[in-house]
Amino acid sequence: MLRIFASLTTVLLSGALLCLPAQAAAKPWSTLTPMQQEALAPIAQQWGTLPDIQQKRLLATTKRYSKLSPDQKQRFLNRLTEWSKLTPEQRNRAREKYKAFSKVAPDKRAEVKKMVLQTEMEKLYAASGVDRIPEVSEEEQKQQ
Repeated sequence: MLRIFASLTTVLLSGALLCLPAQAAAKPWSTLTPMQQEALAPIAQQWGTLPDIQQKRLLATTKRYSKLSPDQKQRFLNRLTEWSKLTPEQRNRAREKYKAFSKVAPDKRAEVKKMVLQTEMEKLYAASGVDRIPEVSEEEQKQQ
C-alpha cells in the first residue's frame, strides 16, 4: 500500500511540475561575447538581476551594435545608461509616450516633437522661476 501511495505521489508531483511554466535560467554575463559585453556595459552590474525576457530583448539590440558608427554607438551607450537609471514607473511612462508617438503620422512627428519639447521646457522654466521661454531649435529637436 505504501509503495502504491509513493508511486502515485511521485506521478502526481511530476505532472504538477510539468504544468508549471518553464523558467529559463538567466544568461551569465561571462557567457556574453565581447561585442555584447561592450554594448551592454552600462548595465553590467545589473545583468544578473534582470529577468530572462529582458536579457533576451537586450541581447537582440546588440545584433545591430557592431554595424553602428562610433557616434551611434556612443549615443546607444548613453541612452542605455540613462534608461538603466530610470525607475520602473519612469520606464512605463517612457514606453507609453513612445507608443503614443508611434501612432502619430510620420509627416506630423516633427511638429508633435517640437510641441512636446516646448511643453517640457515651459515646465522646467516655470519650476525655476524664469519668465522667458526660448524656442526649441532644430538642432535641439534632433538631439532628443
